[in-house]
Amino acid sequence: MNNGGLQDAAAPEEALEPLEWKFSQVFGERAAGEEVQEVDIISAIEFDRTGDHLATGDRGGRVVLFERTDTRNHAGHRRDLERMDYPITRHPEFRYKTEFQSHEPEFDYLKSLEIEEKINKIRWCQSANGALFLLSTNDKTIKFWKVQEKKVKKVSEINVDPPKAMENGPDVGSSASSSSTSSKPCISNGAYPINDFSCSTGGSASLHLPVVATSHETSLVARCRRIYAHAHDYHINSISNNSDGETFISADDLRINLWNLEISNQSFNIVDVKPANMEDLTEVITSAEFHPIHCNMLAYSSSKGSIRLVDLRQSALCDSHSKLFEEQEAPGTRSFFTEIIASISDIKFAKNGRHILSRDYMTLKLWDINMESRPVATFQVHEHLRPKLCDLYENDSIFDKFECCLSGDGLRVATGSYSNLFRIFGCSEGSMEATTLEASKNPLRRQVQTPSRPSRTLGSLSGVVRRVKGADNSGVDANGNTFDFTTKLLHLAWHPTENSLACAASNSLYMYNA
Repeated sequence: MNNGGLQDAAAPEEALEPLEWKFSQVFGERAAGEEVQEVDIISAIEFDRTGDHLATGDRGGRVVLFERTDTRNHAGHRRDLERMDYPITRHPEFRYKTEFQSHEPEFDYLKSLEIEEKINKIRWCQSANGALFLLSTNDKTIKFWKVQEKKVKKVSEINVDPPKAMENGPDVGSSASSSSTSSKPCISNGAYPINDFSCSTGGSASLHLPVVATSHETSLVARCRRIYAHAHDYHINSISNNSDGETFISADDLRINLWNLEISNQSFNIVDVKPANMEDLTEVITSAEFHPIHCNMLAYSSSKGSIRLVDLRQSALCDSHSKLFEEQEAPGTRSFFTEIIASISDIKFAKNGRHILSRDYMTLKLWDINMESRPVATFQVHEHLRPKLCDLYENDSIFDKFECCLSGDGLRVATGSYSNLFRIFGCSEGSMEATTLEASKNPLRRQVQTPSRPSRTLGSLSGVVRRVKGADNSGVDANGNTFDFTTKLLHLAWHPTENSLACAASNSLYMYNA
């Protein structure tokens, strides 16, 4: 790691070339003119730590799992792969694995409040014994799921005469008894009707009880192991696993709770920003995430555009932060919309824990945890919308919550925008990469070219801020089409080890690779 916390691939004298993104796969693609059901719209997306599994949640409360297939088809020992004369250039390929109903619509009778089944967040937990574990949450309730392959059990060794079984149904009997001349009737076991065949002279010894045998067939079974409920008065906006593999946090507008995965009836409140008088409330919690390495550290963002780093070792109730990341607004730039667009909708730690990526309405900001005064890089996502803030406020689009993500090597960041567009920026030293792609089978159809512009280095900690602006300031795309604010790409995830992106556009899941 160099002094900027990024990998050595981003050497100062060698700026990384922009990646060439290509369409890979699509799941749930809608036909032209097909109406999308509200319950089918994807509301959460997450890769697991290995990148071999992908989970999506939708507004109907369902969780859909996908598994990677190309690694299975080309499996081999690492030593054998290293001896190969040619590199493996395949991209991740996924297939549908299973789905299950995670949440159902509920009604809080005490508060006369409907609770939607919509999945807000999904987080993968550590796998064990071939089973997959994950957390899913709606506005109020978190559930811990176990997904495992189980062998199918079948009933066998029933000595029923096949012709008689066809005529009389699945009754217990034997071929010997059916051919017997005895006039004494034989009464079937359980609720089956009496058949027209008689018991054999051998008596009960000639009857075989059904035997349940395990077959070689398997089926995926999702089972809810625990339910973490009744701990939040406000809507849950975040859940995050701890690196210790034992605990996780859940956050709503005013509180952050710490849970143990094994204990569902008790949680500890570690952050509480609720004032004694609600009229004194000035900001709310918008997102929270554990540090990927240090189990005692977590960060949470606020509606005022600040990020607080908390150390759980300092006190049981972490109302006082250890670090505050906040950019001072330029004098004379304040307006009615300043606080609204400054609200952070999502934060993500880089894999090495050195940087924090935040997304507000207009920009992506990359923060170094060793420098609190300002971000080390700011990326303009859709600056062309600034003159339209009044219209966006009237149609409530200004309150849309876009997610963000970082590549596994920390050299690139990505986030979504309107018209199903998403943007990818290079954050290594000297990089001018700013790519605009559309969530469709032809991602380059509406690509916006970014002019070359000299930029300062990200690696140094001298307080230099680099601003990268894409040339999408016209308010229309490259084809002259106006941007559609009803189609927005809110959710996306970067593969943890490869340059592969999964994007959720309405009810469709698009995957791209570079």
